Amino acid sequence: MNLACEILASFLLIFTVPTKGEDPESIVVWGALDHDLILDIPGFQRSDKVADIQWNKNKEKIARIRKDKPLYDQMDKYDMFTNGTLKIKTLMRNDSDLYKVGVYNSNGVNLLSKTFDLKIQEMLSGPEINWTCTNRTVSCKVENGSDPKLELFLNKSTVQQGHQRLITYKWNTKWNKTFKCVAHNHVDKKVSMVTVTCPDEGLDLYLIIGICVGGIVLLIFVALLICYISRRRKQSHRRDDEQLEITAQKATLEERGRKPHQIPVSTSANPGMSQTPPVPGHRSQPPAHRPRPLGPRVQPQQKRLPPTPGTQVHQQKGPPLPKPRVQTKPPSDAEENS
Repeated sequence: MNLACEILASFLLIFTVPTKGEDPESIVVWGALDHDLILDIPGFQRSDKVADIQWNKNKEKIARIRKDKPLYDQMDKYDMFTNGTLKIKTLMRNDSDLYKVGVYNSNGVNLLSKTFDLKIQEMLSGPEINWTCTNRTVSCKVENGSDPKLELFLNKSTVQQGHQRLITYKWNTKWNKTFKCVAHNHVDKKVSMVTVTCPDEGLDLYLIIGICVGGIVLLIFVALLICYISRRRKQSHRRDDEQLEITAQKATLEERGRKPHQIPVSTSANPGMSQTPPVPGHRSQPPAHRPRPLGPRVQPQQKRLPPTPGTQVHQQKGPPLPKPRVQTKPPSDAEENS
């Protein structure tokens, strides 16, 4: 049983081990659309042992060179050189396929085999960098090209990247910034670089907050100052009103002090006793009406008669007042005699 297993394993090993010069793995090769491509045979050097070199595209022979024989009638699409290098002219999308090269000696033994997996990509347009100072955003965009990969650098440090046609980045520093955008695929690489300078570079977040706080404090100070000035004005007006009122009261008191005060003379309980006896032979006349003097005009003092005994006269302080002329009644005896 063990002997049968060993024989079977040896048989499988013979069929799985590749022959000399074969390379079962294909090599991926990228070509640019509308451009020529050169396919070199890696690790190959032409020698006298090499008698035949053949190129096939998906099992279709496209180029061949043999020792001491003319070149194979090549197509206009391909060129082959004596060292085995193949040139494919003006690549198109349908040129993407498997290309295989075989190297043989004069006995037909395969010395070397290589397989190339050709893939076609379109070259890229230059990356375009745009920025906006209002929200501090920078973008990198590629219009044309196959499968671009974008990478954005800020001062030599990668800040954004992706396999897409547009990437954006938002910065938060206040210094001038140098951005570099690199767009590349397997067949092309383009680089753009700009220095971004915005007019509001110094206005970072902390400065904006400081300006807002300072503005609020200034408004509060102005409001308090207005209230203080208004209060002082009200107090000043109140003091002025009180001063005017005091001045008016003083003027009134002074005016009243200048006017004479008429004080009536107190009369006695017995009217007959308070009257002066009339002069004999003089007839009493009714008192004539005299107009009251205006203002503080001082009337000439009349010579006053001495008071009758028993008559009380009220003494007046201040300037003398005009005394009404009173006609005294004659005594009853005098009336009877008349």
